[in-house]
Amino acid sequence: MSQFSSSFFITVTNKMAMEIESFYTFGPHKISSKDVFYTTHLSFAFVNLRPVLPGHVLVCPLREVKRFADLTTDETNDLWTAAHKISGPLQSYHKAPSLTFTIQDGTQAGQSVPHVHIHIVPQKIDDSDKKLKQKVDSDIEWKDRSPEDRAQEAEEYRKFFL
Repeated sequence: MSQFSSSFFITVTNKMAMEIESFYTFGPHKISSKDVFYTTHLSFAFVNLRPVLPGHVLVCPLREVKRFADLTTDETNDLWTAAHKISGPLQSYHKAPSLTFTIQDGTQAGQSVPHVHIHIVPQKIDDSDKKLKQKVDSDIEWKDRSPEDRAQEAEEYRKFFL
């Protein structure tokens, strides 16, 4: 199998009728195609299961690559080009004057999923106060958003790229 083979796969289930659902791999996780709003031949972008702020999305290579230095030049270019293309519409949609782009490269850097990914987070004036409160409040329990909420958000973002 080529090193550029897609990590996109299809799972078929049988519940009264044949239902086909497709997924992308993100480290050990399966990301429903319903959560994905942008794809290229080397990258994909999806809504976050547990966003720190509204509009927090992830962009990653299709090929599962654990560390940034292990990306090919083409993958690196495509990943940042995808982030660039997504950033303008995302910033506009959320009426955010700023964006944060983050890569946590390795476990000591805080990388929780062993698959290179760029976080894009729209930032508003009051967001720094929210983040500070979240860091101070150690009792915060991050809850997963529902599949319906994620699919709805991804559908909104998909409209930017039609």
